[in-house]
Amino acid sequence: MSSEIDFGETVTMLPLKEKTASKVFARAMAVVTGSKANFTSEINSLLARRLKISSLILCAGFTAFFLKNLFVAEVDGFANDNSVMYMHLFAMSCTGLVAWRICGKCQHFMGHLRISEFIVFGSSAIFFVTLGHSVLINSAKNGFLLSIIPAWQILIFTYALFIPNDWRRALTVIGCFALAPLLILLWTWLESEAVRQVIRTQPEFHNVFTETAMVMVLCTIIAVWGVATIRSLRSQAFEAKQLGQYKLKRLLGKGGMGEVHLAEHVLLKRPCAIKLIRPEMAGNPETLARFEREVQATARLTHWNTVEIFDYGHTEDGTFYYVMEYLPGMNLDQLVTLYGPMSVGRTVHLLAQTCDALGEAHSQGLVHRDIKPANIFAANRGGTYDVVKLLDFGLVKASNQNADLKLTQEGTITGSPIFMAPEQAQGDAPDARSDIYSLGCVAYYLLTGQTPFKGDTAIKLILAHAQQTPEAPSAINPEISDELEGIILRAMEKDPLKRYQSVDSFRMALQACSTSSNWSREMASQWWHNHGCPQKRELDECIKAGREVAELIA
Repeated sequence: MSSEIDFGETVTMLPLKEKTASKVFARAMAVVTGSKANFTSEINSLLARRLKISSLILCAGFTAFFLKNLFVAEVDGFANDNSVMYMHLFAMSCTGLVAWRICGKCQHFMGHLRISEFIVFGSSAIFFVTLGHSVLINSAKNGFLLSIIPAWQILIFTYALFIPNDWRRALTVIGCFALAPLLILLWTWLESEAVRQVIRTQPEFHNVFTETAMVMVLCTIIAVWGVATIRSLRSQAFEAKQLGQYKLKRLLGKGGMGEVHLAEHVLLKRPCAIKLIRPEMAGNPETLARFEREVQATARLTHWNTVEIFDYGHTEDGTFYYVMEYLPGMNLDQLVTLYGPMSVGRTVHLLAQTCDALGEAHSQGLVHRDIKPANIFAANRGGTYDVVKLLDFGLVKASNQNADLKLTQEGTITGSPIFMAPEQAQGDAPDARSDIYSLGCVAYYLLTGQTPFKGDTAIKLILAHAQQTPEAPSAINPEISDELEGIILRAMEKDPLKRYQSVDSFRMALQACSTSSNWSREMASQWWHNHGCPQKRELDECIKAGREVAELIA
């Protein structure tokens, strides 16, 4: 790669009087409300995780205090009351059993999880009732009352923090917890003369009922308000990740026109990539309508070397999105950047597949207009490596050529300066031969690791394509034969009439080279295992040493 500024990304020369968008993009992604069933599924998974954590925490706490009471003598021994010990064991066993059960890998249904929730917090509440009764009775014998509030505060806030609920259900459960200390106080007051004596004679305990009630009411208000707030934030976060039937997992990259997200179809559980095109970057409704027509046209392409488009649509604020297949692997720009020029055999193998994909598109009147290494993806599909996927049929545009010459822009000339055909740069309507010129530039880049022309501005690069003769690729890479060099330079002829007139003829010329057959499926598999990523590795892990493919196509 040249050390000069890289103009390998697509740009468009804009008219001087191009109007800027008048509205600020309010949201990077609009919400298309998901179904209640989907949110319930989200809550179901969350409840399972939270129950596991809370039951483990409570079980660990109960176990620690049980061992402490077992081996450390207590003053007056009231903590070693038999009923307390049995309830302690009961709560410890119940929370431990639920934790063990939920930690299993089997599927958990909402009904089962709510039963587990009842067991965890019900057994804990029974233990705290028994403990509170014992603590009050035994401490009263010594002329004072130990507070039983802390145990119930722990239970209230553990429940509020970990268990997803709406505020009404939370109020019911937390209200019961908050009422428990008052009922225990009343129970012991009715049962024990010692408790009544302490409350009557000790000034600091005169208002014990009032103080307990005030503390528990305050705890209830804080806890229920917290549950409601968390529920609202969780719902907003879920909706913000939900685009129709697609659940957005994470942002893969962003560019001049929008963003690309890794996503999953909610029902099919199929991974996919979603591209969001921002309405103010598109400029006007007519541009978005053109995007929609182009997506519809691309979706009709059935060749396996063309990226498959599953779906498209509009969000409520006008954001246009389309859903395409998720591709593990790397694009050709990344492969050359990370590993250097490719062998002749591998270059021909990849370009032949690209020609096949373009052949179908050209037969349907579609011109790609943006052929570049970043738009040709070497994917791993079904155990087969180096499967080409051609991306972005003219869908990538940007709004301001001065902002970043590496981004596609909306205007009269669309393409990448480094790989743009001369007639395309002059504003003429591109045709199939324009794609062939760009593909010749891609071949030059793959074999030499350098672009055909260099320049520090888009204008200089465009003029170079129109006026200059590229350096012979064999002068850079001696392994390129005269025959192959002639094929590449013919594809890069300035005059469209002197180029190959179809991608099929270009493909056949490439495959007819004597050195074109020295790349096989087995060699591709071996190369990826030695240098690339295993087929099942996540895309971001696969290309973290280079630039993310989503960022390149955004």
